[in-house]
Amino acid sequence: MTILAENITVEQLRDEVAALAGRCLCDPVTELFGPLLEAQERVFSRLENDPEPDHVRELYLLAALVSGMLAKAHHDLDREHQAMTLARTAYVCADNIGHTGLRAWSRGLQSLLAYSGGRPQEAAAFADCGSGIAAEQTGSVASWLACAQARALARLGHAEAARLALVRADDLREHHTHDDLDALGGIFLFAPARHHHYAADAYACLPDQRERAVHEATRSIALYAASPPEQRSFGDEAGARCVLALVRVRDGDVAAARDTLGPVLRLDLPRRTAEVMAGVARVADALRDSRFADVPEARELREQIEWFAQRPASALSS
Repeated sequence: MTILAENITVEQLRDEVAALAGRCLCDPVTELFGPLLEAQERVFSRLENDPEPDHVRELYLLAALVSGMLAKAHHDLDREHQAMTLARTAYVCADNIGHTGLRAWSRGLQSLLAYSGGRPQEAAAFADCGSGIAAEQTGSVASWLACAQARALARLGHAEAARLALVRADDLREHHTHDDLDALGGIFLFAPARHHHYAADAYACLPDQRERAVHEATRSIALYAASPPEQRSFGDEAGARCVLALVRVRDGDVAAARDTLGPVLRLDLPRRTAEVMAGVARVADALRDSRFADVPEARELREQIEWFAQRPASALSS
């Protein structure tokens, strides 16, 4: 039963949003969507009705955070229009209180939505805008934006610009110090394992960088395997596996690609998010190369992917 917003203190709202930030990293979206909607209703209702000026900044901050999380949830369910609308809402709420880190993070979220939606030009533009906002930031959002820009540029074929963005991302990571978003954790912290996933994705699109892509993807997978459950992002771990499988297919090693992709294809329906499905689809596209036309292992893997693709997480939502 939903508790009325006026019966909840701002401190309770803060604790609720912080708990959801951690859950957004590893819980299936079908378990998160209801609590996120309730949190959004409570925060915005309190923001509209709270007469105390001292609470305004805190409530706008919580509104930005919960809008960003709900945008990611809509994205997981392949609702791109709603996701982008909520990402804009997150940016506006952050801008209202001059929260530079959260403004930059919101641009990173928009970059992620565009990239997963197959719009790398738009993704690069959002990441570039966010990087400008985050120029003085020391938190992990700065390296996230550089990595996001790198993989979008790499997908566009801008090899040298992508390489420079990756170098900048590594430098930002080396000099990273935690800020309030990092302290919140969950999807607001760009952890090293996720950094390696993004780098692998970028290197996989660059010429003569196969070994580096394999190294980065393998490192990401290993870091996730060693992480405690509450820090293990199934989406990014699956993304790293998809990148590694893609490289293996391009090398002609379908057996290695099958073994790498196996844990992804065993994900239950609520974890088959739009981002996961997009990563698996890239592997399927590579398997359609004419050199695999008469390869039984390739045909078998294509069939497994086709079966997997028939039931995304979005099929579970009304």
